[in-house]
Amino acid sequence: MTPWGKLHKLIALFYPKVDGAGRPPIGLARMLRMYVTQQCFGLSDEGIEDAIYNSQSIRAFVGIDLGHESAPDATTLLKFHHLLEANGLTRQIFDTINGHLAEKGLMMREGTIVDATLIAAPPSTK
Repeated sequence: MTPWGKLHKLIALFYPKVDGAGRPPIGLARMLRMYVTQQCFGLSDEGIEDAIYNSQSIRAFVGIDLGHESAPDATTLLKFHHLLEANGLTRQIFDTINGHLAEKGLMMREGTIVDATLIAAPPSTK
């Protein structure tokens, strides 16, 4: 439902590229998914970092496998926010998403995180 391709094109012009030595930036797709999730659920930078560690569904949506990598930290997300704000992209991101949803007769409001864990347990003897 989200027009990821349009959003990537919008931000890619401003997103850091890998040039020579040094630590490469975290992928744009991952950072964008973290940002959108954070905004939809009203989470702080630390809150989305914690949500990634605590919620399998958010990890899957963002595309993080904790067996191979850690979640981007709150400081990394803050730098991404600054990049978006400095280039006037925050409004454009949500205008793009809302326009896409409106074409389908939908509207976005704030979300709620619902997550459950099922465990095997013996039946009660009472």
